[in-house]
Amino acid sequence: MNTQFWIIQTFNGVSYGALLFLIGSGLSLIFGVMRIVNLAHGSYFLLGGYVALSVIEATGSWALSLPVAALTIAALGIAMERLFLRSEGFAFLRNAVLAAGLAVLVSLGISAASPQLLGGGWLQFMILAGVAAVLIFLLLSRISVLPIETDVLRQVLLTVGFAFLFQQGALDIWGGNNMDIQPPPAFTQSIVVGGIYLPLYRVFMIGMALVIGIVLWLVMEKTRMGAAVRATVDDAQMARGVGINTNLVSMFIFALGAFLAALGGVIGGAFLGIYPGLDFEMLPLAFAVVIIGGMGSLGGAAIGALAVGLADNFGKALFPEFSYFTLYAPMVLILAIKPTGLFGRE
Repeated sequence: MNTQFWIIQTFNGVSYGALLFLIGSGLSLIFGVMRIVNLAHGSYFLLGGYVALSVIEATGSWALSLPVAALTIAALGIAMERLFLRSEGFAFLRNAVLAAGLAVLVSLGISAASPQLLGGGWLQFMILAGVAAVLIFLLLSRISVLPIETDVLRQVLLTVGFAFLFQQGALDIWGGNNMDIQPPPAFTQSIVVGGIYLPLYRVFMIGMALVIGIVLWLVMEKTRMGAAVRATVDDAQMARGVGINTNLVSMFIFALGAFLAALGGVIGGAFLGIYPGLDFEMLPLAFAVVIIGGMGSLGGAAIGALAVGLADNFGKALFPEFSYFTLYAPMVLILAIKPTGLFGRE
């Protein structure tokens, strides 16, 4: 193992860490601000890649796919957060969506168990679904439930349910084949530094992560919105007491987290590929980044992403049979020394 080996492996680890920063920073902020255990965060990464593939197929523009995919998944994240991860507001619409979904499931079950009741016709099926939806909606409207913000178990069950729903939806729409996002030809070249060939696309990934990290830092440290976010991370109840709209802050952070994860899906799709199951492969890595860096800290997310990226790359290169151990060893060490993470708050 010469010097070139160590340089290349370090470069690859840093570039992979840059990708993990995109998905991990958003998850860290969601954790820190909303205290929501969002197990559907990896799905935003996967869906961002799939939406980008559709945009590229329709327009032929890779550059256009970046903002379109990120904004589309950010809108999906807002809808999920407003309707299902918040107890106040939109109760009527939330109950209507739940009633419609449950009514379809009930109708499908009845049609499968007793097909003679519906006669195989779509009209009968729609009538049955409509009646069931009205009854379920009335029932849901009369049920009083505890706020989901206070129940971690419900957060886990709800978000993992969304993760499976998104995965199945992606499978139905885009199929189960492995797909690759093709970047512009200029990014398929390599640059030579000291006699070492470095893929230009990985340089782009590092540069993109640096730019996004600097912009996020400026927003969080130099703007009123950033001050509101930091206050909400430190003490949400006190922030509400001084007039900060923590609901608006939560929506902004959730949309930002989904935006960054989807952007990572587009960028990462060029060398990871896009395929069913990628969401659950990226999710543990994102949580490792958050655990190492600490909730709500962008600097912690950057350090955590770098640590995970380097540990993953060097582990696979030096100890492939123990690669999972070397990947999660930094996380275990940090948990043992500082359970809140390097830059986390109590």
